[in-house]
Amino acid sequence: MKRFRRHGHDSQRDKLKQELYQFNKTVEHGFPHQPSALGYSPDLDLLAIGTRSGAIKLYGAPGVEFMGLHDENATVTQVHFLPHQLELVTLLDDNSLHMWTLRAHHGVSELLEVGRFTLTGPPGAPPSVTRVTTVLAHSSGEWLLLGTEGGHVFVVEVPGFRELEERNISVEDVQARIPEEYVTRRNLECVEALQEKPLNPRLVLIGYGRGLMVLWDLDRQCALQHFLGTQQLESVWWMEDGEQILSSHSDGSYCCWLTTEGDVQSQPEKQDTPYGSFPCKAISKVLQFPTKQGPPFVIFSGGMPRASYGDRHCISVIHSKTHIALDFTSRIIDFFVIREGEQHTGDPSALVVLVEEELVVVDLQSDGWPVIQTPYLVPLHCSAITCSHHVSSIPLKLWERILAAGDLQNTHYSNKPWPITGGQNLAPEPPQRDLLLTGHEDGTVRFWDASGVCLYPMYKLSTAGVFHTDADPNDNLNQGAEGEWPPFRKVGCFDPYSDDPRLGIQKIHLCKYSGYLTVAGTAGQILVLELNDENAEQVVPATVVDLLQGQDGFRWKGHARLDVREEPVSFPPGFQPFALVQCQPPAVVTAIALHSEWKLVAFGTSHGFGVYDYQQRSSVLARCTLNPSDQLAMEGPLSRVKSIKKSLRQSFRRIRRSRVSMRKHQTNNAAKLQEINAKLEAEALQEMELAPVQRRIEARSSDDSFTGLVRTLYFADSFITDSTHNTPSLWAGTNGGAVFAYMLRLPPVEHRMEESVTAQQAKEIQLMHRAPVVGLVVLDGRGVPLPEPLEVAHDLARSPDMLASHHLLVISEEQFKLFTLPKVSTKTKLKLTAIDGSRVRRVGVALFGSSRVEDYGENSLVVLSNQGELHVISLPAIKMQVHHPCIRREDVSGIASCVFTKHGQGFYLISPSEFERFSLSARWVVEPRSLVELPDIRTSTVDPSKTSLGDGQGYDGRGVRKGSDGENSARHVMEHALLNDEKVLQEIQKSLEGDQMEQTENNMKPSGIKVLGNCGKGFPAVVLTN
Repeated sequence: MKRFRRHGHDSQRDKLKQELYQFNKTVEHGFPHQPSALGYSPDLDLLAIGTRSGAIKLYGAPGVEFMGLHDENATVTQVHFLPHQLELVTLLDDNSLHMWTLRAHHGVSELLEVGRFTLTGPPGAPPSVTRVTTVLAHSSGEWLLLGTEGGHVFVVEVPGFRELEERNISVEDVQARIPEEYVTRRNLECVEALQEKPLNPRLVLIGYGRGLMVLWDLDRQCALQHFLGTQQLESVWWMEDGEQILSSHSDGSYCCWLTTEGDVQSQPEKQDTPYGSFPCKAISKVLQFPTKQGPPFVIFSGGMPRASYGDRHCISVIHSKTHIALDFTSRIIDFFVIREGEQHTGDPSALVVLVEEELVVVDLQSDGWPVIQTPYLVPLHCSAITCSHHVSSIPLKLWERILAAGDLQNTHYSNKPWPITGGQNLAPEPPQRDLLLTGHEDGTVRFWDASGVCLYPMYKLSTAGVFHTDADPNDNLNQGAEGEWPPFRKVGCFDPYSDDPRLGIQKIHLCKYSGYLTVAGTAGQILVLELNDENAEQVVPATVVDLLQGQDGFRWKGHARLDVREEPVSFPPGFQPFALVQCQPPAVVTAIALHSEWKLVAFGTSHGFGVYDYQQRSSVLARCTLNPSDQLAMEGPLSRVKSIKKSLRQSFRRIRRSRVSMRKHQTNNAAKLQEINAKLEAEALQEMELAPVQRRIEARSSDDSFTGLVRTLYFADSFITDSTHNTPSLWAGTNGGAVFAYMLRLPPVEHRMEESVTAQQAKEIQLMHRAPVVGLVVLDGRGVPLPEPLEVAHDLARSPDMLASHHLLVISEEQFKLFTLPKVSTKTKLKLTAIDGSRVRRVGVALFGSSRVEDYGENSLVVLSNQGELHVISLPAIKMQVHHPCIRREDVSGIASCVFTKHGQGFYLISPSEFERFSLSARWVVEPRSLVELPDIRTSTVDPSKTSLGDGQGYDGRGVRKGSDGENSARHVMEHALLNDEKVLQEIQKSLEGDQMEQTENNMKPSGIKVLGNCGKGFPAVVLTN
């Protein structure tokens, strides 16, 4: 009857669940995948990056981060901040414009989309007429000027996105005063550039692809000057005095034009091709800044000699006699320069460059122009990530030693602070110090500070020095040869190439109490390292462990093992290897466990597992788990490609044979069809006999390939032989559903170096369905997972209960099964695959603290399935608590990369360069909390004598808007500041709902607010009036 009993609603437990569990995706760490656009606001001191997937990300001071996502899955091609406002505009490759704002809500800013707009041309016009190629956000904050492929310039009012047709600039208007011989050769082509004249915003420079530049008066709606360039135009730049213009061109040259000359200029004042007379690539962007010392900074991208260095991605910086070509490892997206001073009009201080794979910031004020280390947007994928490992609550002493070792690696960086400091980071200080370790394809392990919102690089460990590789340690890639021209200098840390794929790191385990670290690689190598604050030169002794144990009939067809250096190797301060285990055959290490109190390391491959004593530097155990049918396990990952090709060929041959046989035996088809239908009906009847909530799971054959592959290893001090004597033990789970338990005999501490550690098999469990075992946990007498090694010795955990009986929890891909120890009899189980068809891919143990009661918490199992769903399962009851969809089930790499923390959080790769952070805990949540406010707007850099905008309004001497009737109005900046005041918006919304628009305007005049229109999302656009 228990099966049919309907459980009542346990409201008390449901309330407790809400206090314990809460799912949130909190922050994205790393570098945005496939960036496509860059923007910067000097007023807000914020950086914006758009991506090909339609994401828009804003960054300010460390910890100040915002993210938005366009509904359209289109590439962000341009990002522009509106001057002196909290808004920005994005242009997508589907030709749509989007308005975003940073709106304050409960004391924290949020990035919200508040409007969208698409240009519509006259009926029958070709798409090129309205295809936007460039955007200018006018300094008045009122207009956007949109240049198009057809050569037209459209003027759009913001924030309402209303086209001002009377102000549009048609290509016919521009051509009216150009010499006829210039026009007739070919059309002007698209608008490549729009630049507002410094100190006089009513004048705008329009640059056309053909090379023509026109200085246009927005007031009088006419062209004042024409600059007749003959080369394809790439970009334009106004000098600060407004009297000179720089233009860059497709032939690798840039020109200087004077605005003080006649109406029509056919030749530039000066033309320069920086890299010689040979054909050069285009200079896509050029900037020039004056300095107090005299010589200006000239900065441009491209321009390299086409034949010799056409494949280089370079930005050249020229100042006085110093000329450097910064050579990047990926394509340049865009760049800008940060200047000194509150008004950002001083000397250039930093060059910020966005390339496809990283963000590089160059210090332009220090000698040698070093790179400033980035506190965020660090390229996690400098070398491809192959594994990750999270360690919570790092002791302060270990933390400081790792930081000190990392500081010694960063001496080539600039000492200047991070130059982008916009916004306020309101997130609380992290309650603990957390480390995220990532293993990489080039044999490096990188240590990241994962305590807060910013994933900050702390230290990098390289294992390649232990082995002979093709890399020359004397190579210096950072500097070009003496006297080389162009004067290249490598910048950036992105380097996706590996000297040897066998160096790739596959497993990592760090003991935070002892400082011992174990890393395992692709070619069966396991390194044991310890933290040393001094330089050391030592030989790393290697111990070869044969996991085949004399098995006949097996021949390894994969890669050879790495060649270990026999001479002493010099190691810098940090983690230094002192022992090496080499598995034979040299297959990928699939599981690893470290017990620093017992000084033992366990390791597993597709052939078996072993135990190594790193104190005596000797092998303790080697066990072969191969099945006679595991021939695929002997081929290795490289030869497996051949077997795939072979199987494909065989499949196509079978298809051909089946088609031929079908033609020969068409007469027997009816009889065979009846036979097949009968079998299907019989199988359907068998399925109906099952319980309605379960599905039949076929037992896996022992002949399946890789059944001997070791999936998990676990050290435990528990009851193996009897219920009165606890002994150290090792548990191993395989891909074929087998669990092996070995009893370990450790000598007394005083004889630890003289007597050997021995291992003896005590138990073996074979799961009925032979599902892969992905996790093993031993629960003490209180049902609590056993503490980590040395955790009790450091008074950071309670001693395990050794009075009551212990239990072994075996987690397979299909179910969770609890066994009593030492008898190994089944106590309870929870099926996963039989209920919803999903399989366990990742598992971890976490402590969930209550968000209401400080000292209450529960240990639970956190599980990620192949469907991308997260499950929390209680311990020791093994009952499902909550489940949430987290990762798309098609995202196989994201599911495989997931790693859990000890406090209910987790990380997984959403791209090769980004980790998504999530939390299942209601108490421990790490997420950005930032506030961005407009700076003091009383100061203005605009010349008040030259700011007429053609509507009878300009700026008075204080930079304040003045009307045609002479009355001063509040600055236009305030209308957008009001949009960020939630109380004002609510009042306006109530008024709109109750009255007509005209009456609303009259009622709000006394309070100084006038409704102009709607800027999207139901929020009215407002301005202040007197």
